[in-house]
Amino acid sequence: MAVKKGYVDISAGQIHYALRGGSGTPIVCFHQTASSSTSYHRIIENSSLSQPIYALDTPGFGGSFDPEEMPTFEQYAAWLYEAIEALGLADFHTLGHHTGAGVCVELSATHADSVKSMMLVGPYPLTAEEREEFRPHFSTPISPTEDGEYLLTTWKYLRDLGAHGELEVHHRELQNHVRAHFSRFQTYSSVWDYDFTTPYKNASCPILVMAAEDDVLYPYLERSKELQPGATLVKLTGANFEPELDADGIVAAINDFLA
Repeated sequence: MAVKKGYVDISAGQIHYALRGGSGTPIVCFHQTASSSTSYHRIIENSSLSQPIYALDTPGFGGSFDPEEMPTFEQYAAWLYEAIEALGLADFHTLGHHTGAGVCVELSATHADSVKSMMLVGPYPLTAEEREEFRPHFSTPISPTEDGEYLLTTWKYLRDLGAHGELEVHHRELQNHVRAHFSRFQTYSSVWDYDFTTPYKNASCPILVMAAEDDVLYPYLERSKELQPGATLVKLTGANFEPELDADGIVAAINDFLA
């Protein structure tokens, strides 16, 4: 099914999104750092999902505006909710990958009446100490260099995270990450400052948690289940790029969960 694209205006700029129509309660998707809505195209195109699907570019990524200074994680989520309102969506399911899982959790806390469920790929219910352990590994800015060496550095970084599972995905993620060379630093800084765990364990909507065994956040999948005993747990493939490398597995899990 064809992917359509568009923009909505919010208070701070424009949010770019991808869309596919359908029937029923829509699914709103939020990507990982430093991907974009392109990482959800294979899920959007999957004809076995009947719901409308929206995938938003977080500010600083894809086609969305570039924020100034250092926004908080709560600010990123508030901007994305402005976009959801501008799209006219009153009730919706959320699907979030890594950083996007945090957006789902924050929206479940601030707009509980609107969030009908959370479907999380690579949730991260970390302690404050664990967040500090992650910070130096994923928060370093990528700076352009005259010799282009930063391109190879980013290519290798993505390979180590599993993007080499498919050359097309590896190339697309290189484009996403290079576009967001500074936004990656801004957003990851907010991620490690954000207490994902408290709003996650307090959430009252139905929850689906998923991850591949070679995802860096897989060790916290069981903890996600322990904090939310009613959550549905599904194991995927695709390393840290499950929405692209295991789109079929995610779609099957969504259909079973929403049914």
